[in-house]
Amino acid sequence: MWNNVRQLNFASSTLHALFVLALLGAAGVYAIQRPEFRLREIQIDGDTQHVSTPVVRASVVGHLKGNFFTVDLDAARATFEQIPWVRHASVRRVWPNALAVTLEEYKPLGTWGNDQLVSTDDELFTANQGELDDDLPAFDGPEGTAKEVVARYHDFEKWFAPLDAKPEEVTLSPRFAWTVKLSNGTQIELGRERNQDTLLGRSKRFVASWPAVTGRWGKDIEYVDLRYPNGFAIRAANMRFINDTDKAKK
Repeated sequence: MWNNVRQLNFASSTLHALFVLALLGAAGVYAIQRPEFRLREIQIDGDTQHVSTPVVRASVVGHLKGNFFTVDLDAARATFEQIPWVRHASVRRVWPNALAVTLEEYKPLGTWGNDQLVSTDDELFTANQGELDDDLPAFDGPEGTAKEVVARYHDFEKWFAPLDAKPEEVTLSPRFAWTVKLSNGTQIELGRERNQDTLLGRSKRFVASWPAVTGRWGKDIEYVDLRYPNGFAIRAANMRFINDTDKAKK
């Protein structure tokens, strides 16, 4: 080899290239560790109705690791998505020392249980209910039933619209029985679904009888039990009236 000029030149060129690469690598490591590349700014954009810039910054301080070059954007995104109200976050680098974050908030449809909210996309999330701008309907049900409860809420909106009332509370019990409280103060027990038409049929029967019921007993109907096969029971003010030919509940 030592007598082969071509091999010596090749070896020399290879060593020179490796030296240059090592030098460039060292320079690169030195450069990216320079203080001017430390993350100094977080630019917040997007849907921020319930999330303020100071809250976002305070929530992520100490959780973002690395600088402009080394920060893990997926880990940063996950950190932002842990903030209450934040459904999704997209994160990108902004030269030379900033991150730009675009936030998407949950859109609340109603409250769920004692400490959660349910979104318009049927997703449960945790946030401070005191930050709500409007009074929202209250939902509750067994674990994993949020989508079903929201779907029934929209059904009840349509079914009870002729009463000029909207559902304010929709509850699915642990035994999967439905209860609805309307904006006119009436609480309605619909019971369990025996088939796909059970709840609709019971609701239609009550709505059709509403003019006669209110004509006789007034509109202050506190409670209605629709679980009877051929009628229903009501409580108006301080009385109780049964409109039923078969009192054996389903």
